[in-house]
Amino acid sequence: MNVQYSIVVTTQTCIAELLDIHEVARDVDLHPNMIRRFVTLGLIDPVHEKPKLIFDVSVVPRIQKILRLRNDLGINLNGIGLVFDLLDKISKLEEEIVHYKMK
Repeated sequence: MNVQYSIVVTTQTCIAELLDIHEVARDVDLHPNMIRRFVTLGLIDPVHEKPKLIFDVSVVPRIQKILRLRNDLGINLNGIGLVFDLLDKISKLEEEIVHYKMK
């Protein structure tokens, strides 16, 4: 009796939507140079920098948040970086509190 086995390998792939700098600029109604400035200041991070700037689609809402902070609250770009840093620290502290309460 000749028995054959087959192995089926399945992988779950996550295909992220990627945008180049011009698509991001179009989506947020900014000039690509302003997007480059956000990268230089560390406000947004590209997925790839060379040969050209490529971003995950999640950068669009972050840029919209940057624009709201700048336009609605009058916070300059350096101040926005500080706001983001503080918000990240608050999130980490909240996670630590939740973790501590679960013990």
